[in-house]
Amino acid sequence: MNAPTDEKKNQPVLVTGIAGFIGFHFAKELLIGGYPIIGIDNLSDYYDVSLKTNRLKQLGFSQDQVDTIAAPNPETRSIQLKTPQKLVFYRADLKEKDAVKKIFEAEKPVYVVHLAAQAGVRYSIQDPYIYIDSNIIGFMNILESCRHHPVKHLVFSSSSSVYGANENMPFSVHHNVDHHISLYASTKKSNELMAHTYAHLYQIPTTGLRFFTVYGPWGRPDMAYFNFTEKIIKHIPIEVYNYGKMKRDFTYVDDIAVGLHRVMLKIPGNNPDWDGKNPDPASSRAPYRIFNIGNHQPVDLLYFIQLIEKNLGIKARKKMLPLQKGDVKETYADIEELRHYIGFKPVTTIEEGIKHFIDWYLDYYGIKK
Repeated sequence: MNAPTDEKKNQPVLVTGIAGFIGFHFAKELLIGGYPIIGIDNLSDYYDVSLKTNRLKQLGFSQDQVDTIAAPNPETRSIQLKTPQKLVFYRADLKEKDAVKKIFEAEKPVYVVHLAAQAGVRYSIQDPYIYIDSNIIGFMNILESCRHHPVKHLVFSSSSSVYGANENMPFSVHHNVDHHISLYASTKKSNELMAHTYAHLYQIPTTGLRFFTVYGPWGRPDMAYFNFTEKIIKHIPIEVYNYGKMKRDFTYVDDIAVGLHRVMLKIPGNNPDWDGKNPDPASSRAPYRIFNIGNHQPVDLLYFIQLIEKNLGIKARKKMLPLQKGDVKETYADIEELRHYIGFKPVTTIEEGIKHFIDWYLDYYGIKK
């Protein structure tokens, strides 16, 4: 690990959702870069909590520390690691305003990268209220804390789901995104609107990133590729929606982490050329920008399944089903804006990425081919 520079020692990064899939990988990127990190996570039981605590162990926490972190306790708990740079973890729920406020007061972050959210399009149909608590109220508390404890840059996660019923391909940040088909998407678009308002009112430099189907090692068990892998190994039929006629712009998590790091360091300013008579959704007079971050390479779902089969050496049993509520048939990211802005260029092919995931999965669960 590289020793942190004096400049970076004085630029702590607050990462929400640090025990989550993307948050964990981004934290690894920051550790390599030498930044002090303030991590927040509530260790939600939406999926296997042990996967989250094992991610924390990969960041350097001991088993005893992880056990302390995960033990039931309604109060905010923090543990600091003795590493070349400061790494402190807070177990806290972002919907608790006072808890968030205290963390900002104590840690004084320079950058805030907000990745915590209740994810999942389909789950938002089953339990909509949790999306309001996590994605709306939680984000509101982050915005208010950035207002009262000014930061150099707030970066937050949005989603390709905001494109909803739009069928213009590839999806562009210049497109209208007002026709959502899931509550999850609506909460993410709400985040974009809330962030713009705070950027305008309080001049908080803010960048939103619309993630496109992020995948890779240490992923979320509710994601299709993870679920497919588990069922194929167990010879359980996999559910293939829209009879397989779907495409996704799968984006490897390491490419996302590098992109996040570069975006964090690129502070948006006010755009004097923004025209209120012809408003561009991707920019503003405020210090606010929105970008797609994807692979720009849509993959057929059936080919995606074939790659999992090939790497496992097992043929999948498929249960072909109609399109589910809230799902879109295709996603395809126009990433030209981000390429020009930070030189973003994904380098991991779907073939490489799936192999990396399957290798991790078999090792993590102790499965031999």
